[in-house]
Amino acid sequence: MQLSHTICRSARLARDPRFDGKFFIGVRTTGIYCRPVCPAPSPKEHNVEYFPSAAAAAEAGLRPCLRCRPECSPGTPAWLGSSVTVSRALRLISEGALEEDGVDRLAERLGIGSRHLRRLFLEHLGATPVAVAQTRRLLAAKKLIDETSLPLTGIAIASGFGSIRRFNAAFLETWGRSPRELRRARGRTPPGGPCTLELRYRPPFDWAALLGFLSGRAIGGVEYVEGGVYRRTIVTGHGPGWIEVRSASATALTLSVHLPDSSELLTIASRVRRLLDLDADPQVIAGHLRPDALLAPLLKARPGLRVPGAWDGFELGVRAILGQQVSVAGASTLAARLVQRLGQPVAFDAAGLTHTFPSPTDVAEADFAIGLPAARAEAIRQFAREVARGAVAFDAAVDSRAFQQKLRSLAGIGPWTAQYIAMRALSDPDAFPSGDLVLLRAAGENKPAALERRAEPWQPWRAYAAMHIWQGVKDGKTGVLHVDGKPRRKTVAGGG
Repeated sequence: MQLSHTICRSARLARDPRFDGKFFIGVRTTGIYCRPVCPAPSPKEHNVEYFPSAAAAAEAGLRPCLRCRPECSPGTPAWLGSSVTVSRALRLISEGALEEDGVDRLAERLGIGSRHLRRLFLEHLGATPVAVAQTRRLLAAKKLIDETSLPLTGIAIASGFGSIRRFNAAFLETWGRSPRELRRARGRTPPGGPCTLELRYRPPFDWAALLGFLSGRAIGGVEYVEGGVYRRTIVTGHGPGWIEVRSASATALTLSVHLPDSSELLTIASRVRRLLDLDADPQVIAGHLRPDALLAPLLKARPGLRVPGAWDGFELGVRAILGQQVSVAGASTLAARLVQRLGQPVAFDAAGLTHTFPSPTDVAEADFAIGLPAARAEAIRQFAREVARGAVAFDAAVDSRAFQQKLRSLAGIGPWTAQYIAMRALSDPDAFPSGDLVLLRAAGENKPAALERRAEPWQPWRAYAAMHIWQGVKDGKTGVLHVDGKPRRKTVAGGG
């Protein structure tokens, strides 16, 4: 959807949460910029200017609104008019790419020149990569000040500022107040304990369906779903810990992070956003897929369905290989056995969590007798060796097609597995496991090539189409399909 001036104006006046984070509103008379959902009285249209990103508004000399807090808005969807290169760069920046290296190195990782990367950012976001990264640091730090009890020194480090002096100077320049003054103005300090952050999304959001998908594929000891809550163990540079996610409101989830160190808190939050697909735009996706007669009723039944990502690409890849030619429950059983054999026990007490998932080096040469055929066990070891030596990587610099080709060159990994891993580990919205038996039967096709032709109009959202079909079969919404006038058999839900 192109965000015209008319659409932005309507969304602003309606305070429509579906547009939260898609654009920002600059108010010339006050010198601030706001979210479309800002509760302040609506300014007159002739005093308003619309910006494609918070960084663009900041570059225009505007400061963030203290009332609607732009730092709380959902992330900009990768498909909102930006090129694939820009969306990949944004993910790398969110992972701290510019904290360690400069724009030249970022462009090199993306396979383009730095001048071209700057041009793309100015075209699609209205700001340079450096300006985007700086705005991200400021807004992230402001969020931590408002929502956590972390010391200001820890917040400065976690948000990517190299020194307290730079941290204080940036806040004074942007808000006219020091970080300490902003924290004092907030009032009550959150209690100590785990760091808790609010993760915003654009409604609708089908939290129940997402939890159901994750629950059915949860790795025993590493992941646990109960009572509307998702928990899992994680490993950072400071050791093991665990996270918990639960619903907070109609537009937000609550993330609790239990770790001995907070320096990686924002990276963790970014990974959780991808795991739960919180930056998706269901309105855009549904508008593209709805014309298809197969998908229309499924979209109506589950309007907020997301594509689950992965906390760790290696973990997801192993789980996908284990799932070859066995049921979802069978793959979960095998994964739990692998964790018991090779995972590291944890010392903390968290319901259902006992181990961390083994690292690639732990798996690469291990002899694990967990009821697997010898060929599949060797396929997992080879996959682990390739990940351990960096030949298979899961960061945003990776091109999805090249990634899938690399996986398919490994013994024991076919098209379905490669596509499924790209769909979830790379968060590729167009990855499509066309060889999936459930998708083939639901669409009334017999061969992957025929299904790929059938799915061409679904691009670039074929991953979402696959999720809707899998969920529709599970819900009994596609029990008997009539394709080309012929009834098709009911089948069972797939999805790895």
